[in-house]
Amino acid sequence: ITAAAAAAGSLTFLSCDLCPCVPAAVPAAPVNVSVTQLRAHSAMVTWSVPQGDAVIGYAISQQRQDGLMQRSIREVNTSSRWCVLWDLDEDTHYSVQVQSVGLHGDSQPSRAVHFRTLERTDHYPAGVLDHREGLGMTPHLQTGELLIITTVLLLWAAVIALFCRQYDIIKDSDSNGSAAKEKAKRTLLHRASSSISIIRV
Repeated sequence: ITAAAAAAGSLTFLSCDLCPCVPAAVPAAPVNVSVTQLRAHSAMVTWSVPQGDAVIGYAISQQRQDGLMQRSIREVNTSSRWCVLWDLDEDTHYSVQVQSVGLHGDSQPSRAVHFRTLERTDHYPAGVLDHREGLGMTPHLQTGELLIITTVLLLWAAVIALFCRQYDIIKDSDSNGSAAKEKAKRTLLHRASSSISIIRV
């Protein structure tokens, strides 16, 4: 019995040594990182998270390409997939990387995305060096703004067209009424003149 117990104990010991501990999974690096809404002193970073990853926040590393400034932003208990970078210097080159924050640690940093802030006299983000990663995705915020503006303009055009139509109807009605009144007036004058002629005879 003692030999059997010792053998069983050795087998159990060996089986525990042969089974490696499974490390806790960390989320994958964010994808489709892009920089939009470029201004002289701000920019918006957006990204996507691979499906199936348990993500509770994000960490952003922002750095000037001349190495004079580096900033880290970390947010937890959020499902946001965007972040606005403030207090940037105008006409300056930056690079940004994003990490997903999971329950068991942070992901690897995403690929660095490079961009340049605008000058105060610029109106369009023509100085972007690399504002897309992977597929060229249209910024949803700008698209939404364009749709809202287009919808409002169409509504205003419809209201103006309806007003003009009602105005034309009222104008035509007034014109028809004036013509009818003038005709009635002429008829009365004609009858009056006829009566005066009859009395004179």
